[in-house]
Amino acid sequence: MEILKIENLSKIYGKGETAVKALDDISFSVRKGEFIAIIGPSGSGKSTLLHMLGGVDRPTSGKVFVDNTDIYKLNETQLAIFRRRQIGLIYQFYNLIPVLTVEENITLPLLLDEHKVDLKHFEEIVKILNLQNRLQHLPNQLSGGQQQRVSIGRALMNNPAIMLADEPTGNLDSKNSGEIIDLLKMFNKTYNQTLIVITHDERIALQADRIISIEDGRIAKDEVIRP
Repeated sequence: MEILKIENLSKIYGKGETAVKALDDISFSVRKGEFIAIIGPSGSGKSTLLHMLGGVDRPTSGKVFVDNTDIYKLNETQLAIFRRRQIGLIYQFYNLIPVLTVEENITLPLLLDEHKVDLKHFEEIVKILNLQNRLQHLPNQLSGGQQQRVSIGRALMNNPAIMLADEPTGNLDSKNSGEIIDLLKMFNKTYNQTLIVITHDERIALQADRIISIEDGRIAKDEVIRP
């Protein structure tokens, strides 16, 4: 089943002679439950691509379908709601709300929608992430690895169609990096959670089912590692 489809996606910043083409006519699709690594040198366009897939920034042209929804046909309010419910975003620097506790940060997507928290689902995620004893802590009372676990929990709380991670281990030491990737892989395999990771780390990329290499805003290679 196809969960994500990208058609002729382009992004141009600026105009005229100063225009920069960050993405240049990119097309590919992703099956539900796939783990894809997107790699490429700095400035290649991979983070721009992730922002387009996540509905964070609008493309200059092209389409992005998430679970059959053409997300850029939505207005800003509709897109914000769709993004919160269907796209789990994980960033290098965690992006937690500093005045909220761990529990509040994880359940924030549901609270914003005024939805009741599924306690069973919440407790299951918290246990897997080993955050049971940290629920009333603030982000500044946590280690980097723990903060990234909180951001993973928040991303998963709504059972999103896709989970997007932008250099999720870029701010962590090797031990925490390994643990975070193992957690993401576990959610991918156990819950059939579609996972797309932007990374500079070849060791992480080689653990994916498929590697997409981006160069100069275009797909240079799309290679299946594990069918």
